[in-house]
Order: sequence, then structure tokens, then C-alpha cells
Amino acid sequence: MVLEIVSGKKNRGFEHPDHELNLLGHAWKLWNEGRPMELMDTLMENVPASEMLKCIQVGLLCVQKRPEERPSISSALFMLDSENASLPQPKQPGFYTERSFIDIDSSSSMNKRNVSTGLTVTVLQGR
Repeated sequence: MVLEIVSGKKNRGFEHPDHELNLLGHAWKLWNEGRPMELMDTLMENVPASEMLKCIQVGLLCVQKRPEERPSISSALFMLDSENASLPQPKQPGFYTERSFIDIDSSSSMNKRNVSTGLTVTVLQGR
């Protein structure tokens, strides 16, 4: 959720012209390329860069692949609130996917089809 706030975009339905990664994958890619500030929403330009970097780093720590490596909520809040907390380097997120498309019929107006990534989503509805 922190990454959604920083970027001003939702993970679900996120699109980027250069790749098919979701928001988490995009944030991880930018982090590894040393360009995490490119994730920042332009509306956040008045927020100090150090605060934005801290939010991105904590956001990535919270979605690491191994649950035991993720900080607790209280630890994450402490990291966000602290002026000089020493933050560990995030490891690969566990929830990022790359959407892939295949060409069905190039003469058709709809020539891309979403291919399943093996992820199952269950939607609960109240009565």
C-alpha cells in the first residue's frame, strides 16, 4: 500500500509502456537499477527525497518473498517514523508478476489476449 501511495497508482491494473510488470515489479526494477525516485508521483514533489526513498524501501521490505523477512507492522511504522533508523536492503518481492500476451489473430482488431500467470483470486461477497 505504501508503494501505491508513493506512486499514486494501484498495483492492480498498473501498466507501463516499457514492460509488463505490475507496480511491485516496476518498483523492484527501479530499485535495482538505482532509480527508485522515478516511482514517485509528481504530486509528491514537495516531499523530501530522503522521505520518499525511505517509504519506497519500507514498502519493498513489506512485500519480500519470505514472510519471515518482512517487518511487522509496528517495525514498519517505527521505520517510517524514525529519522535515522538503519533500514536493511529489501530482497525480491514475492507478489510481483509480469503479464504476458500472445498474438491470437493479427488480422483481428483484438490481437492480444491475457495469459494466466497461475494466480488465483477469490472475491468474497457479503449476503
